[in-house]
Amino acid sequence: MTELEEHLPDPAHRRPEGLDDVTVDALGRLSKALELVHRVRGHLYAFHQLTGTADFELDNAVRLLRQAGHDKWADRIERELIGRNVIHGRWTYQIVEEYDDGYYATFQELERQVRNELAGGRRHIYEAELKQQRRTPGLPGHEIAP
Repeated sequence: MTELEEHLPDPAHRRPEGLDDVTVDALGRLSKALELVHRVRGHLYAFHQLTGTADFELDNAVRLLRQAGHDKWADRIERELIGRNVIHGRWTYQIVEEYDDGYYATFQELERQVRNELAGGRRHIYEAELKQQRRTPGLPGHEIAP
């Protein structure tokens, strides 16, 4: 590695010639927004899984209520709550699918298209430049690349 290359991001994350600071900042913020949407999707899947687990746990509650002689409450929970839609007409898997196929897919595709057109498909240019600013060249743990 030349002395100049020691102070530049790796080629896969290097700013294409002519790409201005404002565009790099915009791409960085778009990337950050997409990362947040990935986290949102994870929370949505947690909502999906936890709701399903709670629904199955109701089976145990109903069984124990019957065992304790509380058939009225067991019947009501079984009839009104077990298997109920979480929002009108939808179980959680349907919400997840609509999110994945709509907002999530559109967000990912637009981020990819913008990055391809403006930065030649390079990802994390902003972060790579930030790494260069914050690292101490030559010290262990501050290497430019793996």
